[in-house]
Order: sequence, then C-alpha cells, then structure tokens
Amino acid sequence: MIQTIDLRGTRPTPADLLAAVPRAATSVTVASDVAAALIDDVRARGEAALLDQAERLDRVRPAHVRVPASEIAEAVAGLDPDVRTAIEETIRRVRIASAAQVPPRVTTTIADGAVITQRWQPVNRVGLYVPGGKAVYPSSVVMNVVPAQVAGVSSLALASPPQSDHAGRVHPTILAVAGLLGVHEIYAMGGAGAVGAFAYGVPGLGLDPVQLVTGPGNVYVAAAKRLVRGVTGIDSEAGPTDILVIADAAADPRLVAADLVSQAEHDELAAAVLVTDSAALADAVSAGLDDLARTTTHSVRVTAALSGRQSAIVLVDDLAAAAAFSNAFGPEHLEIQTEDPQAVLELIDNAGAIFLGPYSPVSLGDYVAGSNHVLPTGGQARFSSGLGAYTFLRPQQVVDYSREALLAVAGHIAALSDAEALPAHGDAVTARFSAGAER
Repeated sequence: MIQTIDLRGTRPTPADLLAAVPRAATSVTVASDVAAALIDDVRARGEAALLDQAERLDRVRPAHVRVPASEIAEAVAGLDPDVRTAIEETIRRVRIASAAQVPPRVTTTIADGAVITQRWQPVNRVGLYVPGGKAVYPSSVVMNVVPAQVAGVSSLALASPPQSDHAGRVHPTILAVAGLLGVHEIYAMGGAGAVGAFAYGVPGLGLDPVQLVTGPGNVYVAAAKRLVRGVTGIDSEAGPTDILVIADAAADPRLVAADLVSQAEHDELAAAVLVTDSAALADAVSAGLDDLARTTTHSVRVTAALSGRQSAIVLVDDLAAAAAFSNAFGPEHLEIQTEDPQAVLELIDNAGAIFLGPYSPVSLGDYVAGSNHVLPTGGQARFSSGLGAYTFLRPQQVVDYSREALLAVAGHIAALSDAEALPAHGDAVTARFSAGAER
C-alpha cells in the first residue's frame, strides 16, 4: 500500500533530497482565485456574504453569525465532564509551557547615559480560526487561545464554521472550550470568508479588524492568509498534516505503524513517512500499516493517505542519512524511535516539534503534553516555527540617551550621514548642541 524509496548506497545532495521528499499534490496557489473572490465578497457585503457563503459551502445558513452569550453558556453547561477534565488539564499544561516562551525585558547599558531596552510587546487584537471539517478540534482552541493570553493579547475573536449537524451553530464543544477560556467574541463563519472578515472587519457585526490571524485550516484558508498578509499578520499557511518517524532496529514496528496511522486519519492528503536503516523494520511496519488501515475507524481516509505520493517508507544506510533526509523534509511532527534518541536529536535542525522515544507519541503533543500542536506543515519547518506565546509578541528596542551620551557620538553620526549623502541626519544631531538649542 505504502511506497518504498530506497536511498541505500547513494550520496544524495541537498537538492536530491528535496526532490526525493514525497509531497502531496496540492497547492495554495490554485485556491487563490476562489479565496480572493470570497474575501472580496465579505468586504463588499459583510454579514450577508458570510451567511450566503455558509449556506453554499457549509450547507447550512446560521441564524446569526455572531454567537450570542446564551449559546456559549449552554455549551459550557452541557460539556461532557470527562472532556472538561481533559481540557482543563490541557489548558493548565499549555499555559505552563507557554509562559516559558515569554522573554524577559532586558536593559543594556552601552556607555554612560546610553541605554537600550529590549521589550516584547503583544499585539492588541487577534483572530483565531478553528477548523470544522472532517473532525472537531477543541484542542486547537486551547492551542491558539492560551499562548495569546499568556502573551498579554487583550482582545481575542474566534471563528469556526457553522455546523449543519447543529442547526447552523458552531460546534458546541468548540463553544464550550472557548467559554472555559473566557473567549466570548465568537463567530459562526468559516474558510476564506472568515479570514477576510478578520483582516478587514465587518462593521455590521461589530467585528473590528485584527492585527494577527492564527490557526489551521484547509487550502482555501491557507490561500486567504497569503492574500491578507500585509493587511494583517498571519502565523503560517497551514496545509495537510505530516509525520516523519526516524527508527532503527530497536524500534517496535507496532508503535511506529500506529503513530503513522494516527496522523493519516486526519486527511487523505496527510503525509506519513518512515525513515529507517533497518529493512526488517521497514517490512514489519509495512505489514502493520496494511492491517491497521483495514481495521481503523477512518479506514478509507487512512488508506488514501498512506497510498498517496506524500507517504513513504524510506530506506537509508545509517541514522546520519536518516537525519539528513528528515532535515530536507522539514517535518511538522518528528518522532525519533531509536536505541539512542538523544544522539539522533543532535543531528536534527528542521522540525516543528520533536518527540523522543517510544513513550512520546505525536498524539501526546496533539493534546496534553503541554507543547503546542499548531505547527509548520509542508516543509515550512525548514524556515519557520510553530505557534507559541512568541507568535503574539513583537520585539521593540527602546533607546534612551542622555545629552552627554549623544554628544559623545555626534561626530560619528555626522561622518556616517555625510558618507551616505544624508546630511540632514547629522544636522538633526548637531542642532541639539547649537546656540539657543538648550533651554
């Protein structure tokens, strides 16, 4: 079912590895025209456009786009007690881990009277998107809201598609978790239209524009984020999920297969990749995948994902070659199931989140590890990071010089401004020391 890529006996260059990396046949670019039309519609017609888009794309017309407080309270009251306990523990753990991501304010004295302060200032308003397609993601509410709250964001709005199974309401579990977290500005809107509403605002709903849009979604959400970037900030262009497992002969093939299937059940385009130097393990995992794909709940979806071009078992000569392949792939989730995971970890540069050993599966990170599960997909881990408190913070340098400290460098400023043919820069400094300048 799953393809095998045999790189043993080869010495691939970085370019060769990038070419060998399996990727899903999907592109944000192809969705751009559709996303642009949906955004333009929302800008022109506001709430009416959102209602029409819900009816057409979500197959239900919500009674209202902005969720009333009564529905949120009702959802909180009706939340399953076991789910509530699990969510509250997840919130506690993510809050602890997120707090460690907030850098302290640092003041540096450059010279006498010359002080630079580095501070981290939160954005004021954020739009959080929670998808509602093939599954329900209350955990994504936690992963988006908690880091923003820890960072000090003062205004949070949340959007999730209206559900036909719930009379056009946002899924009650999503509402309940948002309510538990104190988020009360919630909108029943989805897809590219929701991203456009966040970016430009919808006055008729009392929806003010946001400074940052975060959260995963389908290809149209990713395309919409690309289109509004510059009008508002975005966290990333999230695509189908992926997992890469580096394993050697010491790994348990049952666990490796189970972890690959756990991510394959997200989407037909999900990528599940095993990289190993053990042919025996590769054979055992392949057989295990066949068995699990037949019996798992979402068998059709899992089979499609494992059979797709984006999934593979990759055979390499050694674990150094496995790490090189992983770095080229830039996995969203990287599991290291080897005899010495720490040694392999030292070879890893690019990954969204890394899970060491047989007792740290990706499922743990998806829910209660304390880490954040909103991670870079599609190889973006090669140059970007996952969501965290730092996503909502902007570093700012505060410059505070005394008269004497400025005078000490006035000559340097004049010399550099003359060298750049920008003499007014130097004049702005010397004016402070000219006759009559001080009062």
